[in-house]
Amino acid sequence: MTESDKIRVLFVCLGNICRSPMAEAVFRHMVKSKGISDKFTIDSAGTAGYHEGSKPDSRSAATCKAHGVPVSHRARRVCKQDFSSFDHILCMDESNYEDLLRMKPAGSKARIALFGSFSDRPDDRIIEDPYYGGRDGFVVNFNQVTRCSEGLLKELGLL
Repeated sequence: MTESDKIRVLFVCLGNICRSPMAEAVFRHMVKSKGISDKFTIDSAGTAGYHEGSKPDSRSAATCKAHGVPVSHRARRVCKQDFSSFDHILCMDESNYEDLLRMKPAGSKARIALFGSFSDRPDDRIIEDPYYGGRDGFVVNFNQVTRCSEGLLKELGLL
């Protein structure tokens, strides 16, 4: 499969250290476990550059690790090229969504959507930022992004 044939998915949150790298790791792990990694290009980014170059939040990484999901990412900011490099730009909340719509260049064919829209549970629609809370918020996020990842694979006809 050539690079241009792959389904290209970018997960986005505010700073790219909590939710979006977790979503990237969970989705990457899920497609690997299903033997379909070759069908995807997967990455994550933030709408703001607060943490560029940083590793994921330790609580996010620990939650993934506790569930057997490896995390390997350095925070980066969404750039103009992402809107042509990715088919699906999936964000965690309405603020990210509005920011992405403002950033999206004219003529971009990238689909911008709430990642939570891929879950059949209404309480998953918004994946809240756990940064200022305790570990429990990261566990909630992990469960949400797992359900949303399954929903995305179903929508793509791969589950």
